[in-house]
Amino acid sequence: MAGCDGPIGVFDSGVGGLSVLREIRAALPHENLLYVADSGHLPYGSKPAEYIERRALAVGRFLLGRGAKAIVVACNTATAAAIAALRAEFNVPVIGMEPGIKPAIALSKSRIVGVLATEGTLKSAKFRDLVGRTGEAVEVIAQACPGWVEQVERGELASPATRALVYRYTQPVLERGADTLVLGCTHYPFLCDLIADIAGPEVRIVETGTAVARQLRCRLEVDRLLARRTGPGAEQFWSSGSEDVTGRSIAVLWAAAHRVQRLPADFAASGV
Repeated sequence: MAGCDGPIGVFDSGVGGLSVLREIRAALPHENLLYVADSGHLPYGSKPAEYIERRALAVGRFLLGRGAKAIVVACNTATAAAIAALRAEFNVPVIGMEPGIKPAIALSKSRIVGVLATEGTLKSAKFRDLVGRTGEAVEVIAQACPGWVEQVERGELASPATRALVYRYTQPVLERGADTLVLGCTHYPFLCDLIADIAGPEVRIVETGTAVARQLRCRLEVDRLLARRTGPGAEQFWSSGSEDVTGRSIAVLWAAAHRVQRLPADFAASGV
């Protein structure tokens, strides 16, 4: 297992996982962070689970090769498809994502909760099990939102086309009485302002990046893997797609320019 001075590896199908990375940076300011945007295989949500598992394992092996002491799967779809395989293969803490249905239930007054996610997440056995654990406490409306990931990847967070897409998939859920919306994809927090504007002030919005960062910190504390350095940690970024395109997206979503490196060919291509 990597030592406490190793970096934390984080990955997503693209740049959506930056919404989780920012929470990790806030919770763990002294840690070095490695981020892989698997943009050459975007989007995960419409691909078979077996394909996503192969991609997750390939990216995980790359991160371990860079000395990662823990891996965060900053993608709900990849968590559903691959978290078991990652934990079986890798001897480091592996933290995944889960739609925040439980906190949404606590917030909902109408007892109707909408879950906005990718098709891959909503079709997964992991999601069905999560909904099943709610029993009859609340009605859960599952809504796939095709196109949202791609708009975030383009950095179009408030364009007319993005607004039309957000309205198209949130309005039917709201019309059925949902007063709480769960963002079940790490890309979607970047659309939070737009979603809130369309949904109105009475509708609560739940995302789980903060909870994942808290869970990661607790796990590192228990395993005595917290960084010993006192200075600020650094970030490094890789992409299996275009470095220039990913770099432009990172500059918008991370609010700072960073050099993006190309994922080595053997890791970039595996899973095809």
